[in-house]
Amino acid sequence: MSGTVLEVEGLTRRFGSVVANEQVRLRVRAGEVVGLLGHNGAGKTTLVSQVVGLLRPDSGSIRVADVNAIADPATARRCVALQAQAQAPIDGLTPRAAIEIAGRLRGMSATDARAAARTLADELDIREWFDRRATPDGGGLSGGVRRLTAFAMAAVAPVPLVILDEPTNDVDAARRRLLWQTVRRLGDDGAGVLLVTHNVVEAERVVDELVVLDRGRVVAAGSPSQLRGASDHDLRLELSLHPDGADPSEFPADVPIPIARRVRAGRRVLLTLGAADAEAAVAWATTLRSDGRIEGYALAPATLEDVYLAVTTSAAASAATTTKEAADV
Repeated sequence: MSGTVLEVEGLTRRFGSVVANEQVRLRVRAGEVVGLLGHNGAGKTTLVSQVVGLLRPDSGSIRVADVNAIADPATARRCVALQAQAQAPIDGLTPRAAIEIAGRLRGMSATDARAAARTLADELDIREWFDRRATPDGGGLSGGVRRLTAFAMAAVAPVPLVILDEPTNDVDAARRRLLWQTVRRLGDDGAGVLLVTHNVVEAERVVDELVVLDRGRVVAAGSPSQLRGASDHDLRLELSLHPDGADPSEFPADVPIPIARRVRAGRRVLLTLGAADAEAAVAWATTLRSDGRIEGYALAPATLEDVYLAVTTSAAASAATTTKEAADV
């Protein structure tokens, strides 16, 4: 298992009659950023809790840096740095102190922890608040700065595996970009990174592999290009429907251009098409808007979001069909 820092096989965890994870398979290698994508409630945080020993699986195996994490969770946990989904409890501390303490707890010298904390503060652009104390009433530091501090606490010391659970929550757009750059650097420096998120568009920029979780099951896995399954020249035509308005793409015969993939997400319809059909697509969408059948449209390169919505929508439809069939028996 050389180079593998996390290997999950056949992992299943139930809470009574609710299956949170079902036969999950996942692998993270050193130097690799793996995105774990899924809607809220898909089972992502439950999976992380098992990896770090907070929950015990009903079945399956977990190995962290070649340690059996189920049989020896304490040893496995020392190989992992975790940024949890909840805010880190740093009340009474400054970001400088919190990050340096995290480094010292990971075995860094005071000098190295101090230097690494300064480097991360510069990378994340939080020097302005570096020596400002967080107060128990939520004052002193904004939610975004607290979140960036928690990320830096996980990233400060070199470990085989870094797990980041929704690291960009509460973080402003400019510093989100800096955070993603630092995530990529962690991988490039040799750590395995498991990035847990529901932000498909931003995650696509930094990940090497993706695992899509839906209702506790892995419904898709592979590199972004493999999952996209489309030409780099493919486009996405997004139609914005009126509230309770009809979908003009519902019947293929009504669409004057070839469509490779169609996904309906609320009032958005995402159509994947070839670049050669762009002019015809714009002409059709313009006519739809002029006739008042849609509110608007946008044409852009196809993205991983299209695939993500397609596989999770398909999984939801399949689950609904299975439930109905069971009820009819």
